[in-house]
Amino acid sequence: MSKIVSIGTAVPDCKHDQQNILTFMKQVYALSETDSRKLQFLYKQAGIDTRYSVIPDYSATAADWQFYSPTENLEPFPSVEDRMKVYKEYAAPLSIKAIDNCLGSFPVKDITHLITVSCTGMSAPGLDLEVLELLHLPPTTCRTSVNFMGCYAAIHALKIANAFCLADENANVLIVCTELCTLHFQNEPTVENMTSSMLFADGAAAVLVTGNKKAAGINIDNFYSLVVAKGSSDMAWDISSKGFLMTLSSYIPDLIEEDFDGLATNALAAAKLKKEDIAHWCIHPGGKKILESVHKSLGFTNGQLQTAYDVLKDHGNMSSPTILFVLKKILSATTKKGEKIFGAAFGPGLTMETFILSA
Repeated sequence: MSKIVSIGTAVPDCKHDQQNILTFMKQVYALSETDSRKLQFLYKQAGIDTRYSVIPDYSATAADWQFYSPTENLEPFPSVEDRMKVYKEYAAPLSIKAIDNCLGSFPVKDITHLITVSCTGMSAPGLDLEVLELLHLPPTTCRTSVNFMGCYAAIHALKIANAFCLADENANVLIVCTELCTLHFQNEPTVENMTSSMLFADGAAAVLVTGNKKAAGINIDNFYSLVVAKGSSDMAWDISSKGFLMTLSSYIPDLIEEDFDGLATNALAAAKLKKEDIAHWCIHPGGKKILESVHKSLGFTNGQLQTAYDVLKDHGNMSSPTILFVLKKILSATTKKGEKIFGAAFGPGLTMETFILSA
């Protein structure tokens, strides 16, 4: 049995109020008065107060912009090369910040495996080798990269770490999920672009998983996943010449509401559990409507998803690290020994990944 020993989180230095981001978006999109009011209404309904970014521009006047051109429509618009240059500058240091928060006094020399997760920047040599070098890990460290899986990728990384630990009880696997989503803002006022710019943010989270049965930690009990093929075109992430393009259909909450209860029931049955056995629900806050859909699908009435709402409120959707922010918050609260935690996240496919943990 493998265990989660610790979780660490980190955010960039630039903290943006949602209202300031709205002001930036109104200016850039050059909307009509009617459309501007609609966008303002959507921002108020998003359930987000603050978000973090490596880019300071979202709270600055045009004269102080550092990444975007202070021109109409931000032209010349940042290229993929421009965005990857910023990713290269900030992703590794942010990863190390989360790792330091995770490891504490745990000896870095005892780490046997490194798993890096990201869908917002790629290069070779990549983030895994940068982290390895910055941590002074041995060059023999087993490395795995999980790329372009989106918001559910942290659970996939946990699956890989669990497999390593079950194969070798001496394994100590370090996972780090780092996303700089705000690098990929698009200036065309499409529904997809405006939705993405309203939700996504930057952040990193690290997890230490061990195969040591005597170590203190949270037991990893089970995983279960489902691909909803009918939603394959409703959530997508594509590379273009001007950045990564997000497709985020308004039908996603409906698909989740329709299928999530069945997914949860089957996942729990595979672990010989029922809903009543779950003390904490760790749901990825992909957006307020997604949380509302899960809440409704499971028939909840008493704020069982409040921790997820709180993370959304303070951080927005950071893609892969977000569910680990929720999990850390749950574990930092009043979790009692033996309590079960059910986690779920959603991503392109439409893919729904789940886990079950025991405190």
